[in-house]
Amino acid sequence: MVFVGFQHHFRTTGQGTLHCYRCGGDRDYRQCAGRRWFHLLFMPVIALERVDEHVQCTTCGTRYRSEVLALPTTAQMRSALPAATRAAVVAMVRAGDSRSASTRACAIEKIRVSGMRDYGDTALAADIGRGEDTGSDVASALGTLAIQLTMPAHEWFLADVVRVGLADGPLSDEERCAARDIAACLGMTPAQARGVISMTEESAAAG
Repeated sequence: MVFVGFQHHFRTTGQGTLHCYRCGGDRDYRQCAGRRWFHLLFMPVIALERVDEHVQCTTCGTRYRSEVLALPTTAQMRSALPAATRAAVVAMVRAGDSRSASTRACAIEKIRVSGMRDYGDTALAADIGRGEDTGSDVASALGTLAIQLTMPAHEWFLADVVRVGLADGPLSDEERCAARDIAACLGMTPAQARGVISMTEESAAAG
């Protein structure tokens, strides 16, 4: 019999939900940290090097690097577009004339098309009326969406938001600044943002 050897011991440091690629859906996970131990008579005696932290699907047992937690779950992906559209559109409405009927109608339509079918003027008024700084909310919602989008989709999304600002006429300086901020949150460069804003303005002017 062998009475000496090496084994790994892990402890759970966190729990949550991830998208397990092996299972093909959202599953519970446990986050684990551990280290290698020298064993004598089946007992851990000497602690050796630490083992890289990982997460493990509690359903199939597949282990992933902790970086996988930065990726959205299926549930988060389904909610990302409506949440990001609402945040970006409301930011654009605030930057312009929030009393404009045409702007409000365009904003509500964009948000409804994104998946929030019951969104209406009362909800828009409540969103506009929130006095606290929502910059971090917009950045968070757009950052979650940006992970899922390829670059053409980034541009289409920004163009849709810019059209809200154009609903009642040319963009104001504040609306143009809001569009640039939204583009930055989506991971677009200033040059890409200028190009999308310019093309959307030209398209609106052409009718």
